[in-house]
Amino acid sequence: MGKLFISEHPLIKSKMALLRDKNTSTKEFKELVNEITMLLTYEATRDLPLTAVKVETPMAVADCEKLAEDVVIVPILRAGIGMVDGMTTLLPNARIGHIGIYRDPESLVPVEYYSKVPSSIEESEVFVVDPMLATGGSAEAAITFLKEKGAKKITMICIVASPLGVKGIQDIHTDVDIYAAAYDTKVDENGYIVPGLGDAGDRIFGTK
Repeated sequence: MGKLFISEHPLIKSKMALLRDKNTSTKEFKELVNEITMLLTYEATRDLPLTAVKVETPMAVADCEKLAEDVVIVPILRAGIGMVDGMTTLLPNARIGHIGIYRDPESLVPVEYYSKVPSSIEESEVFVVDPMLATGGSAEAAITFLKEKGAKKITMICIVASPLGVKGIQDIHTDVDIYAAAYDTKVDENGYIVPGLGDAGDRIFGTK
């Protein structure tokens, strides 16, 4: 079974209080998403493999380490785009893919409408990012698609997760770890996490 990591870090908890607030502006909301994503990325990349390298300093040659494997970040459109800057601040050389999936408003079934993923991801560390892991349908479909493209090492990073969404991933993708800033109570009849923070995409892009 994949690992479920829910952050208990004071910085994340404090930033989540601001992120949830309905009065938080679009500008501040985007900044908070970036900051929380950076903190989650720090945790999610803790076990990335390293390779030994020698670096010439102004004084001598130092024995150092660098990331050993290629990193691919795949946001689920559209809200996942809001998390990319936070990740690439720490992983500037990461390759970026995109998967467009929307929830049918009546059936809540995920429908894929766009996908563009870097080639040769079989040995890459792939991070799927989406602010809200609600029903889990979109994330499950995105992970399935990436596995079909050859991805073997996949981690899910989200801002808010629900028990339903986590179960949806863990039941089907038992090898995928999930990192979240908060773990909320439930999903309502419209597929929104409660208490949640509203529609993350609308709040990131100011389309509410």
